[in-house]
Formats: sequence, C-alpha cells, structure tokens
Amino acid sequence: MLSWALTFLIIALIAGVLGFGVVAGTAASIAKILFVVFLVLFIIGLVMGRRGPAV
Repeated sequence: MLSWALTFLIIALIAGVLGFGVVAGTAASIAKILFVVFLVLFIIGLVMGRRGPAV
C-alpha cells in the first residue's frame, strides 16, 4: 500500500514539473488517500498485534 502511495507521489511530482496540472492534482489526491489508508491499517495492525497469547 505504501509503495502505491509513493508511486503516485512520484507521478504527481513529475507531472507537476512537466506542467500537467490536472494529472498532478489527481495523482497527489490518490497518493494522499492511499497514504491515509496505509496509516489506518498500520495502526490497526499494531494494536491487534499487541494482544497476549490466547490461552
């Protein structure tokens, strides 16, 4: 998930440098959404992983 967010961020940066504003804005929005989803899943994974062993 994080790799997809970084990929879209790089696409947004390249498109922004080349002057493709709409493509850059769209790619940046997708990157932001994917990064937020990654953070939420990461935090859930940390919380769920800290449970004690089932006895």
